[in-house]
Parts: sequence; structure tokens; C-alpha cells
Amino acid sequence: MNQTSLHQLLSKNKVSNDLELCHLRLATNLTLIQKLFFSLYPEEQNREHFQNLLALLPKLFAERPTELKKQDLERLKSGNWYQSQNIVGMQLYVEHFNKDIKGLQEKIPYFKKLGVNFLHLMPITTRPKGENDGGYAVNDYLEVDKRYGSKDDLLGLTKALRKNGIFLMLDFVVNHTSNEYSWAKKAAKGDKKYQNYYYAFEDHTIPEEFEKTLPEVFPETAPGNFTYIPEMERWVMTVFNNYQWDLNYTNPEVFLEMLTNLVKLADMGVDVVRFDALAFLWKKLGTISQNLPEAHNLIALFRLCLQIVAPGTILLAEAIVAPTDIIKYFGEDEKRGNECEVAYNASLMALLWNSIATKKTHLLYKSLTNVPQKPKECTWINYIRCHDDIGLGYENHLIEELGLNPQMHRKFLLDYYCQRLDWSPATGMLFMYNPKTGDGRITGSAASLLGLERALALKNKTLIEQSVAKINMLHGIILAFGGIPLIYAGDEIGTLNEYSFQEDNNKKGDNRWVNRPLQDWKTIAKLEDTTLPQSRIFGTLQKLIRIRKENSVFADHNNVELYHTGNDHILSFERTCEKQRLLVICNFDENPQVIDSGWIKKLGYFSKGEPLDLVSEEKIKLNSGLVEIGPYQMFWLLNA
Repeated sequence: MNQTSLHQLLSKNKVSNDLELCHLRLATNLTLIQKLFFSLYPEEQNREHFQNLLALLPKLFAERPTELKKQDLERLKSGNWYQSQNIVGMQLYVEHFNKDIKGLQEKIPYFKKLGVNFLHLMPITTRPKGENDGGYAVNDYLEVDKRYGSKDDLLGLTKALRKNGIFLMLDFVVNHTSNEYSWAKKAAKGDKKYQNYYYAFEDHTIPEEFEKTLPEVFPETAPGNFTYIPEMERWVMTVFNNYQWDLNYTNPEVFLEMLTNLVKLADMGVDVVRFDALAFLWKKLGTISQNLPEAHNLIALFRLCLQIVAPGTILLAEAIVAPTDIIKYFGEDEKRGNECEVAYNASLMALLWNSIATKKTHLLYKSLTNVPQKPKECTWINYIRCHDDIGLGYENHLIEELGLNPQMHRKFLLDYYCQRLDWSPATGMLFMYNPKTGDGRITGSAASLLGLERALALKNKTLIEQSVAKINMLHGIILAFGGIPLIYAGDEIGTLNEYSFQEDNNKKGDNRWVNRPLQDWKTIAKLEDTTLPQSRIFGTLQKLIRIRKENSVFADHNNVELYHTGNDHILSFERTCEKQRLLVICNFDENPQVIDSGWIKKLGYFSKGEPLDLVSEEKIKLNSGLVEIGPYQMFWLLNA
């Protein structure tokens, strides 16, 4: 039983007031908090800091809005609300969606029309005017950038979202600040206290030792991991970009300050906090300073403290790392289920793109079956595209077991998606290619990567139909797989690549902006015209979302089982609950495929005659004991 489960039990007891319940949660978590704190900060030197933490938590709770305290209690009593089949998300840039926060609020009816009730807004806090990594260079964790409106506008939005049953996720850039953040400015002016808030060194001796093992995140635009600051006469660790200074969490004061920022963000009505770049939180010489045990202890410490103050707010792990490392951000051993409640299923995302390019599912199966099962209290966010690039973080030994060369296989994928193969329908771009290693990533919108851009340019109806089918199939998979499906804004209408970033000096060096388009409201105004490919994509997603919400089998209770069909072009998995079973079958090939129906019959899907496919609303027919599935077709077979 994890700590959340204990808090859920506590919430059912009668207590005299909210503060008493807060103290009960503190008492429940205290032993583990103490152990985690002193594992990071040696007890003899940090007893006072620990006492400061214990004094801080009730103070932060007292400042939490009454309405949110009530919501916290309701969520504890309802169980793991984030595992419900009723949640369907969308990620978006506010300024690209509809100008600003008020403009976004005006579009609440659009979200409800599609069926979306969970929003991830890309960073809206203040940031440097020039390059700012899309807002991930933070000038202030709690102030809204004027381009989006004001803090009052944000509070108005969160209130409106609560009224409409829509959850909100915002980023907490936990690894670094901008060089314009108040702490960085004080450090640059010589303030020793704030210099210790960062990794700052008088000479390059220690940075050189770090560089021996630290990989480069952006080798093309930000080589190296340290930046010399003349004003301060020191080298500062800048793992991402030279204007993003890494926070020094070996200093307990940094943890206390950031915990305060985290809670105050939750107090603004944020339901899910996206912990950005959390794999990088702890730095240690002689390592790659990613996924370290201390980072996991630090994340668990944040989580347990947040639970005491705001137990209705949960954490999302933004850890785009190897599949066997991602699962660890839910917590292991005594931390199992005590780190982040939610994590990006980056493995599934990358594997789906591999299957589209190869038209085969063998690496998909092999990889998914090699990932340990997540804790039952946790869930995934499943997605096919986001604001970021597509990494190719597959396990080399699994590729080799298929008889393939990992380096050559990755080269094929880069060639397929980045316009290096004449026959490929994809229109993507190569991102952060490292000629020293041959590694690279892929950018592009889902529709362009799946061939719609090229198909429309060629006015080829067959290719258009294939592209639409691929877009719908991939979204159907994330809607049916266990977890929260997250649609990237614009993908619901097949938005193509946006190339205008190449004319913007602040963006042209980062081709991830090619998949950060403006929301196309002119196309949305034409959705009633069902002859348009954009309308057919929207209509299909709208229908699939409705089906998902109507059937409890889609709720995430670790109820996903993969089935091998004997056909390498096919992906099949089953979802089960007490009274329902759902079999998903998908064809990743451009040609019709057949599978033997014997195993489907054994599962009971033909026990009441021909089963109904919820997607096409047609019954599945057999031909000589075989089931045929069309190009990029997907079945949802319900056995209730």
C-alpha cells in the first residue's frame, strides 16, 4: 500500500477540521519523509533544515484556498480519479490556440464538443524575451507572462475549468531557471547564497571532470554543459541551453524554496503538475547525471510533501528515457507508487512510429513485454505527438535480437521520416543530428509524418485515405491503451507542418517549431463538410472518445494484455474489467491482412455470433476461419 492509499483511508475518518487531517497526513508520511530527506542531506549538518521543512508544511496548508481543500478531500474519497476512462486530454500552446488565456477560456465549448476534459497548457509564465526554449527558461514560477494575460486571468480560467469538469496541467520546470530569474541575477552580482543555488565554479577544473561523462542534450545549438558568466567570473552548469541554469539540489535551501513554489502553483487550481526534465535533477561526478537514485529520492520527497498540503494535486514525470528507466519514476521498493502518479508513455509513442515506418510490430511487442508492470496506483499518459521531437530510444539488445543493426535501423527511421527516401510518404525534419554518434531525432506534425502533407500536395486520393486511416488508427491506440490519452492540438483536424518559424530569428534554429502550429479555426468552421479529410479525422476521434467514456473497460487498472496474432503487421491487445472485455486489433500495413480467428474464438468474442466492431459499427465476418483487416484499419471488439 502506498502513501496515497493510506491518505484515502484517513479521509474516511471523521476529523474535527482540515488542519487535523493535514497533521494526520504529515504523521503518516513523516517516517518516509525523514528517511528521504536525510538520504539527500546528511543529518548532522541539516537537522535545522529538516525542522524548517516540518514548520513549512502546515504553513503552506493554511494558505491553500478553502475551495481546493474541499476538492482535495473529495478526490481522496473518490479513489484514483486520474485512472478513469472519462479523462481525455489535449496539449496546446495558449498563444497558438486562441491568442491568450481569455481566448482559451472562450473555447471551452470546443473541448466539450470533441470530448476533451484535460488540458496541458505549455508554459505561460514569464521568460526571457529572446530565446527561451519555448518558455522552459523560467523568469518566475508563478507570474503569468503578459502575452497570455494576468494571474487573475489564470485564476479565472481554472475556476471556469473546474465548473466545466476540465482538469488542468501546467509545467513546473524543476531542473533549472532562466539566467534572468531573481536567484540567478543575485548570483551574478556576487551573492554567495544564491551562487550556491546553482552549480557555479571559480575555474573549469570541476566542469572538465563533469564533461567527461555528461552527454550533450543539444549538441548542435548548445554543445557542452557549462557556460562562463563573465559578470560572476564563474562557470555555471547549463545542461540544456546557456540561458538555463541548473539548480543545485544538493543545497537543501533550494529544495525548500522549490517546494514552496510547487505548492503555490497547485494553489492556483492546477490539478496535475508536469515535472519537467526530472531525470536531470541530481548531478554527480563520474556519471551521466541522469536517472540517479538521489533524483528518485528527491522526487519522492516532493511528492510526499505535496500530498500533505494538496493531496488532490498529482505529479507527472516528464522523463523521456529508456523504457526500463521510465517505469522507475513511479517509484521502486518502499518508494513504489510514491513518486509520480503519472508518466509519459514515451516508449509506446516511439514504438508506434517505428511500426509505421517498418510496417511491422515485432519491436513493439518485444519492447512492451520487456517493461516491468507499473504500480497499480499509477497511470500513463499515452500520446502520438507533442510539442517536442521524437527520440529513438529503443533498447539496442532488443533490436539486435530481431537480427537488425541498431545504428542502421535508427538511420533507416531518420531517413524514412526526414525526407531522405523518395518512396516515403513522411514529411519530417531532422533534429539535433550528432555526426559523432549518428544519433538524431525527428520533428514534424502527426499528419505530415503520416503522409497527409505529401498526399494533399499530390492530390492523390488513395494516399489521402491511407494517411487519414493512419492518423485515426494511432489515435485509436492511445485512446484504447491503459492510461490518459493526450491529443496534441491540431492533430484532431490533421494539421500539417508549420514552416513560418524559419522566418523568425528566435525560432529558426529550432525546427521543433515546425510541429507547433496555430490552431486552424477556419478549418474547424468547416467541420460539417464531411468530405474533407480534416472533418473525417475530427469526427472519428469524437466518436472514439465517446465510446471510450461509455465503457468502463477503458479505465486503467493494469488491465492490458498483448496477444500475438502470427502476423507481424498486426498489433492486438485486450482490455478487461469485471463485466466487459475489449479486443483491439490494428493493421500497420498498406495492404489488407488476415489473421486466424481461432484464438479470438477461444477468448469468447464469437460466442454470441459475429462480434460488433465499435469503430465501424459493422460485424466482423469470417472467411474460411480467417479475419481480414484492411489497410491501417482498427477493430474495437466488445465482449460484454
